[in-house]
Formats: sequence, structure tokens, C-alpha cells
Amino acid sequence: MLEVALRHDWPPPRGGEGFSLDIAFAAPTPGVTVLFGPSGCGKSTILAAVAGLLRPRAGRVALDGTVLTDTASGLLVPAERRRCGVVFQEARLFPHLSVESNLRYGARRAPREATGPGFGDVVALLGIGGLLRRRPAGLSGGERQRVALGRALLARPLLLLLDEPLASLDLPRRAEVLPLLERVRDTFRVPMLHVTHALEEVDRLADTLVLLQAGRVLASGTPEALTSRPDLPLLAGRRDAGAVLRCLVAGHDPGRGLSRLDFAGGSLLVPLRPEPAGTRLRLRLRARDVALATRPPEGLATHNVLPATVESIGPAPGSPHEVLLRLLVGPTPLLVRLTRDAVGTLGLAPGQGVWALVKSIAFDHGGPA
Repeated sequence: MLEVALRHDWPPPRGGEGFSLDIAFAAPTPGVTVLFGPSGCGKSTILAAVAGLLRPRAGRVALDGTVLTDTASGLLVPAERRRCGVVFQEARLFPHLSVESNLRYGARRAPREATGPGFGDVVALLGIGGLLRRRPAGLSGGERQRVALGRALLARPLLLLLDEPLASLDLPRRAEVLPLLERVRDTFRVPMLHVTHALEEVDRLADTLVLLQAGRVLASGTPEALTSRPDLPLLAGRRDAGAVLRCLVAGHDPGRGLSRLDFAGGSLLVPLRPEPAGTRLRLRLRARDVALATRPPEGLATHNVLPATVESIGPAPGSPHEVLLRLLVGPTPLLVRLTRDAVGTLGLAPGQGVWALVKSIAFDHGGPA
């Protein structure tokens, strides 16, 4: 279990306002805990305190029963003894060393008795065998982040801290590195604390999601639970808001170019996916991609027509002319964004049975659970 409780204050700059951090959360390990929120909400400060780079005014940090910080007793384990591997936005590689030397520097930091991935394992997993003789200046941004991740892993950390490692990369490089983070999670099972403000990283990586705003925790829990809550404007107020579904690849129909994904309460047909049957996935079903009908529809090109029940209807955060509905498809909650006029025209009310219509092409994103 990763347990974090911190309080810290910064005095206001001349003519400005100060900042106060007062947060607490706990997350199971191993697993990926994602800190999500807008810039300036305290995400990187929390990471620094966990790493031992910041002494909070008050707080406690513990990992699997080992206390790293406890201001009440005056305990502050030095950063170099915490066995935290840190990957920043910028790779921070040693420019005068080759890739191999950068990696072996990480390996030399591992305690003699520590167990964990070996040099060959990390190089193979990250696909950096062809880079070993090169210097950081000759690498792309994505390659530098791979090496930085490898260096952190070779130190055999008890906790991997990732401070927006994809933020400085362009879209192709993000698409290159994000699957590697999934593979690290699944292969080495090192607990990870990941900072981001990108929903795609939440969907692909998070086991536990911690929502932060203005130095406070708004909510914490699984992505499936939090993304389906209309009362969390930090998520529900986004144009890409939607529920995360945990699915199983049930089968493929190459002739039709479709795959079937089963979830608790129903099934979805989506464009043909590369994963073999039996693979578990998480997909975001965006609220704006769901239409509703009050009678079973006929003569539609839409593949997915799901019987559902309206659980709640409320205002859409940030949009006075739109409404956010929460549906239940069996036990699985969905969010739907409609205009107020559509809700009035259909006469929708909590408890009403409806049909949720979802185009197959709405699912152009997602990754392994």
C-alpha cells in the first residue's frame, strides 16, 4: 500500500497569492497510481515529497509498511535511500556518456541485495539495444525517454515516480512510449506513481486515480468509478468526458472488420482490433458519442444498441444548454451528453428505460487493462 498525507504552504509572491497543499490518499501496490489535474494543482509537489526531494511542513509517506516520511516523529529518509526511480519530463541523461553508460549508472545505484530486472531484460523490453553506443544528443525525444525509463528501472526501485514523462513529446513519440509504460507495468510489476493531465494516460495506465485541484484531493478510486461520476467537473466538464469500460475481447470477425468486446451488462462491436481473443481492455466511451432512443430503433447503421436505465439527469458542467445523464447498462454506468431540448423532447426522467446508441467507429482509442 502507498500511503501519502501531506501539508505544505508557500508564501505569496509580491502582488500574488500563496499556495497551500493539503492532501491524503492511499493506493494498493503493485499498481499504477495516477495523479491527475490541471497545471499548478500540486501534482509534481506530491511527487517531490514522495521522492524525498521536499520536506513537507507536515505529513507522512509510507510504502508497503515502510515509513519514508513522518514529520510528527522527525523522520525523513534521505532521497538516495528511498529506492525511488524518478523519470522527469526531460530525460536528464548524462550528455557525455553513451546510452549504455547511462543505463549502467542506474544499475550501479541498485543495492547489492536488490532483486529486479537485469540489464538485458530492460534493454529488450524497451527496444533500445540498437542505441547502446549512441550519445543522448543523437537520440529522439522518445528514445531519450526510453533510456531514462531504463536507467530508473535498472536501479531496481521499490517505487517508480513518473513526472509527466510524455508531456514534452509529440503525438507520434507519445504513441511510441505509452505502450512501453504498459509493458513495464505488466512485466516488472513495480509500483508506479504517475503524474499527468492527459486522459489517455489515465485510461491506459491507472489502477488508482487521484483527482487534484488547487492543492486538494477531489476524489480517488478506480478510473471506472470516477469517470462515470457526473458530479466531478474536473472530468465530467471536459468535451472528451466519458465512462471507462473494462472489456474482454470476446472474438473477431475479419470479414466484417469488427471485434466484439464484452463488458458487465452487454457487448460492443468495434473496428477490428489487433489483440487476441481473451485480452482485457479498457475503453473510454465518450458521453458525446452516445445517442438515446425511447423505443427500440430500426433501420439504423449503428451496430451497438444497448438497453439501459436512466439513473440521473443533471446540468453539464460548463455548458448551460446541455445536460449530463448517467445510465446503467446492467451494472455498468455510462455518461451521455445531450441538449436540454433533446431531454425535454424525449421526456426523459430518472428510472426510465431507454436504448443507448453507439457507433462502432466511436472506439478509435484504448489499450490493455
